[in-house]
Amino acid sequence: MDDHFRAFSFVDRIQPGTSATQIRGRYHIPETLTEFSSSLVAEAVGQLAAWAAMVAVDFRARPVAGIASRVKMSGIPRPGQTLELAAGLESVDDEAIGYCGSASVDGTEILHLEHCVGPMMPLEDFDDTQLLRARHALLCGVGATPGAFSGVPAMALTRTTGEKGQLARATLQVPASAPLFADHFPRKPVFPGSLLMHHQLQLAAEFAKEVPPPNGSGWSLREIADMKLRSFIPPGSQLELEVKLLGRTEQTAELALEARREQRLAGAARVLLGTGAHS
Repeated sequence: MDDHFRAFSFVDRIQPGTSATQIRGRYHIPETLTEFSSSLVAEAVGQLAAWAAMVAVDFRARPVAGIASRVKMSGIPRPGQTLELAAGLESVDDEAIGYCGSASVDGTEILHLEHCVGPMMPLEDFDDTQLLRARHALLCGVGATPGAFSGVPAMALTRTTGEKGQLARATLQVPASAPLFADHFPRKPVFPGSLLMHHQLQLAAEFAKEVPPPNGSGWSLREIADMKLRSFIPPGSQLELEVKLLGRTEQTAELALEARREQRLAGAARVLLGTGAHS
């Protein structure tokens, strides 16, 4: 089966009545999944903004992940729920896009993106223009049939060195082939930045267990800041991940995340943890 628009696409419908700069959509999380991470929620918002950007430049170019000043998390969706997506274009041309956005479930916001910037790249280098036009028309019409996404492929995240409670390192092996590469992107397969962040946050969650909060209630993810993706990651890459404790208070802990490929920085971010669980 063709995995284009199935293996890594998270917009089922673009709602009518949206403007050129304010766009709304939705995505139904398949009931068959075991989880749908906050990183994939952010990906869904970014994909909605990407549709608006491609329309704005008449499908000459498409955005790719770049910088997010702040990602606020206030909830985690469950399989079977529907994400209500919104994005606002702050600027867009053939060179770059600036946008913000949010995702909600049953009217309650669970994620908010602030001041995101991504370079615009020639669309024909990544995908087929006519197929994208047709897909956009479908999303703006009856919408896509939900349930196509079957989950992220299993990847080996292996702890290597570190110092308990201060530093953790691990390797991440990106698969050489996987269905998602037929969707991200057909003509230039690229490991999604949201999946890099997904695995960095997994490492951060493991590391956080080594930094017990004073009240013993456990840490939960509150915010990602200064997230930067610096290069494309091709299939088959081996990445070196690092989490470092920057500081902590009675109720928060701040971590620095880095990912390197062949010793070159591929991505970085700061993460804020807070005590207590999301609702």
